[in-house]
Amino acid sequence: MTTNSLTTSQGAGRAGDKVFSGATLAAGCLILAVLFGVALFLVIQAIPALVAPPADIQGGHGFFAYIGPIVVGTLIAAVIALVIAIPVAIGVALFISHYAPRRLASGLGYVVDLLAAIPSVVYGAWGAAFLAPQISPAYGWLASNMGWLPIFQGPASATGKTILTASIVLSVMVLPIITSLSREIFLQTPKLHEEAALALGATRWEMIKMAVLPFGRPGIVSAIMLGLGRALGETMAVALVLSSGVLTASLIQTGNQTIAAEIALNFPEASGLKVSTLIAAGLVLFVITLGVNMIARWIISRHKEFSGAN
Repeated sequence: MTTNSLTTSQGAGRAGDKVFSGATLAAGCLILAVLFGVALFLVIQAIPALVAPPADIQGGHGFFAYIGPIVVGTLIAAVIALVIAIPVAIGVALFISHYAPRRLASGLGYVVDLLAAIPSVVYGAWGAAFLAPQISPAYGWLASNMGWLPIFQGPASATGKTILTASIVLSVMVLPIITSLSREIFLQTPKLHEEAALALGATRWEMIKMAVLPFGRPGIVSAIMLGLGRALGETMAVALVLSSGVLTASLIQTGNQTIAAEIALNFPEASGLKVSTLIAAGLVLFVITLGVNMIARWIISRHKEFSGAN
């Protein structure tokens, strides 16, 4: 290669680097601009509801009295969904990555990934038409035998369309997200770490505790937070499965509501101040989601010593 051709190649490489660097910078700025635009729109549209007289807001006690029970219902549904989904998701991810034969692991991973492609309305229809009627007798048993606990206090819903049913449907929906991400993280565990643990006499489960789980901790947290974001913002599945009502501590009674379902059910027929109220509810959900992501980044930064880069 001649000196002129080498110089030309280096110049083209530098130009390509500049173009790629500029494109990535523009993409990052675009994301920030869109996020800022969404936040600005929500704030501007929510101001009428935030400053309106309490009597003009649904319920007659002001916006925060209106949104408070819905926020609690949203958090209850999301937390229960994660409590159900996390152990199952991590167990399935470990089975696929470290226990199952390669051929079975490949097929099982493909099936888990397919679950994420199912539309939420299908999950909602399944929960309303099949799961709710099937689980309703169990709610009756819980009310009769464990009704002394506030969360299982009766009377149980005859239709089975409760916040607990909605949470179970949400757990099925977030399961493939947490499983897929956790599986990929577990597969990236350095083989030297695993082989060193096994060489020291550790069993396979002890090796997973000493090498795989510490390495994958930041990734697991990220996967859980992504699943939590899906659970917080899910609309159609909750709207189909949950018979909304006033906030109640019981998980098996009719009642409770989530922000996303509240907006979806009421926005088509809303007008005037009601639109601003629903947009203000969306702003609250936006702030909750932003807070969840900030907490997740903080947790990950505390455990960065376990990251693959280190």
